[in-house]
Amino acid sequence: MFTVRHTEETTNRTFRLPKSLLDKMSKIAQKENVSLNSFVIQCCEYAIDNMETGKKEN
Repeated sequence: MFTVRHTEETTNRTFRLPKSLLDKMSKIAQKENVSLNSFVIQCCEYAIDNMETGKKEN
């Protein structure tokens, strides 16, 4: 199950996301009382950790 947590120091990068996805993520982040950036990081980590390729990158 996905659990929202606070994250460590980050590096700046630019990504383009569909507005509808960004709106959904913003609402969830606000509800969970974390920054949107922190929420996006956690979503990416969860996706990588749960890929079905059988290979995990560190």
